[in-house]
Amino acid sequence: MEGPVLASHRSPGGQAPSPALKDALEGAVVRVRGAHRIAPPSSALRGRVVVAAVAAGAFAAAAAGSTLKTVTDSNTAVTPLANSQDASASLTAGGAGSGGAPELLPTGHAVDASAEAAKLADSASITQAREKREADAAKKAAEEAARPKTCLPAHGTFTSGFGARWGTSHLGIDIANSIGTPIYAASDGTVIEAGPASGFGLWVRVQLDDGTIQVYGHMNSFSVKEGQKVKCGQQIAEIGNRGQSTGPHLHFEVWQNGTKKIDPRPWLAARGIVL
Repeated sequence: MEGPVLASHRSPGGQAPSPALKDALEGAVVRVRGAHRIAPPSSALRGRVVVAAVAAGAFAAAAAGSTLKTVTDSNTAVTPLANSQDASASLTAGGAGSGGAPELLPTGHAVDASAEAAKLADSASITQAREKREADAAKKAAEEAARPKTCLPAHGTFTSGFGARWGTSHLGIDIANSIGTPIYAASDGTVIEAGPASGFGLWVRVQLDDGTIQVYGHMNSFSVKEGQKVKCGQQIAEIGNRGQSTGPHLHFEVWQNGTKKIDPRPWLAARGIVL
């Protein structure tokens, strides 16, 4: 609704302003709001700016990718884009290999197949040799662990024990058998003497790691020398009848700590050898 004031300025027919309203408007100051503002750019211009920005990004990527190429083109000039059609054409050309992405060139390194095969064969041979050494070492360790540490010094008949005998002291045990019967090291040790000995004819003395000394006497011959390492069960001599002997036999003694002569039978029995 117009209201009584506005209606008073209308012509009776309502088709045009009344003369009174016209005179009032002519005397008023007309203010145009926003006359100092710049008109916004057109949509066409904004689209052109966006296309130009995309094109600039494409050229920057092309310039970065060109540093990876080993061959440089003689024509490196770049023509700025003028419109959206040029930008689209540039992007399409870049995708086709004109510099839009890095180009990786082959190194040219040739591989000798026969040389590589030889290297593989050598590697396999080295691996097999190492595995064999490890297997041999493991086998040797297992055999060493299973090997007995105390052995019977000779096979034969037990004829005399440790203690008093015929008014004297018998400080060992006797094992009788025929001349030439093998005599074995009763333990691992080092030969500290081999040769003639008073009352024994010939003897061999072996010292163990703990200082114990074993004496083998009345032998016919021996096959070891001073300083030699021997193992339990290794032949070191032959039964004989030399020295103060009543028949072919082995006289065997055990010197605890290298000096104290003890009964060899309990010493052997404690290590699994029973006479």
